[in-house]
Amino acid sequence: MADLFDNLRSKGFQVEFRSHAKAILSVDFPEAAGEIEAALLATTIPIEEIIAGGGGEAKGTQRLRRGLTALGWTKTQFIVEKRINGIPSEAQSHEVDHVKEFPDVGRVALEIEWNNKDPFYDRDLENYKRLHADGAISIGVIVTRGRSLHESMRSLVRRFLDERQIQGIDDLVEWGYEPTSRQRKGIAERMQRARNPLTFREAFTDKFVGDKFGEATTHWRKLDDRLRRGVGNPCPLVLIGLPDTIITFDEGKAALHEVERDEEAIE
Repeated sequence: MADLFDNLRSKGFQVEFRSHAKAILSVDFPEAAGEIEAALLATTIPIEEIIAGGGGEAKGTQRLRRGLTALGWTKTQFIVEKRINGIPSEAQSHEVDHVKEFPDVGRVALEIEWNNKDPFYDRDLENYKRLHADGAISIGVIVTRGRSLHESMRSLVRRFLDERQIQGIDDLVEWGYEPTSRQRKGIAERMQRARNPLTFREAFTDKFVGDKFGEATTHWRKLDDRLRRGVGNPCPLVLIGLPDTIITFDEGKAALHEVERDEEAIE
């Protein structure tokens, strides 16, 4: 019998279980495991979406969210009340982006932390801890940027620049990215410095990745730091790291159409 999430691991995903989550998931929630795995295996993120999105949530992760929502993993607000002699005296609310209830078994909660500030991990883990203690959820799942994806971001961005023969700022506009004046200044400073000046591609990669995917954002090591300190304990947790293999390079400008449609819808 295949191990839980073996198909994910074979594709480079990181998977870890905490506080007996593996046993609970495999015995009580095999359907949840199957749905999560299928949704993640179908996830790809064209490199163009990362560039055009300026480091924000890529359309690929938004499609993952929509896929989970279609399977019944919906945004849910939990309100926990404390009562004295039947009178509410205190209430706390906890919102989770994706929750699915499995009748007669329990609920599984899931958060996707593609590229937030890393304190969002504290929020997610503390929410899971409280909700589990109150019997509202059985397991908490966090999907985040895995180690290979985080560490490869510079080489992925540089590959995009090399393959598309990007020579300067103007060449990026057609790919949906227009740097702010501060970003332009940062790129220029790296290129014009007296000691070890960088080429445009080197300067852009350094500035873009440093600004958008820096060490203070949500990635595997930052999540692991919290877990080592016991944040979220003892809630059973499933931790899944997105690998660099989900980034694709073969869609070209077709990948920008969805970005443009979403921007038009917002307007």
